[in-house]
Amino acid sequence: MPLMPPLLARAARVARAARPRTAWPRPLRLRPARLRVRWPARPPAKRVCDLIGAVPLAVLSAVPLLLAAAALYASTRAAVLVREPALGLAGRPFRTWRLRTEGGGRTGAWVRRCALDGLPQLLNVLRGEMSLVGPRPEPRTDHPERLLVRPGMTGLWQVGARSDLPWEEMALLDRHYVESHWLGTDLAILAKTPRAAWEQRRA
Repeated sequence: MPLMPPLLARAARVARAARPRTAWPRPLRLRPARLRVRWPARPPAKRVCDLIGAVPLAVLSAVPLLLAAAALYASTRAAVLVREPALGLAGRPFRTWRLRTEGGGRTGAWVRRCALDGLPQLLNVLRGEMSLVGPRPEPRTDHPERLLVRPGMTGLWQVGARSDLPWEEMALLDRHYVESHWLGTDLAILAKTPRAAWEQRRA
């Protein structure tokens, strides 16, 4: 009987191999979730400058603007705040605000000479549709380079000879601004705007 123990051992190994194995679930390894936080992009310096300038200007010009609107309404007995179509950055359409001076007689002429009719455009600046400095807002344009920047309340030709320049030279100055503007240019134009408006009022 010397072969029995080896045979029994072999049979036991075969039986163990044929026995179905129970698949125990593996323990779950929980990994901490990786949160990807996307911080908002920093606004450009030009936009920051617009907000810093537009907020105090809107506060300071509130009383003169209300007085001008009341005077125009007394002269025309019609709506004095109008919205006009314009093209903004990348050709996006929007509407600019201004005071209606047509039909206002001497009052309307005085409001235009004091450059008060464009002050409601500060709302467009606060909304991000316009800038303090840039090309003049227009409903359409034959110069696509103007759409590379936001239109502005003042610009190069406004602080130069204002509306005394021919239209072609205004377009050239706007193109020059688009191609070579930087924050220092904007600050210089803003610094010259009050004097240009004063000289226009005295003209």
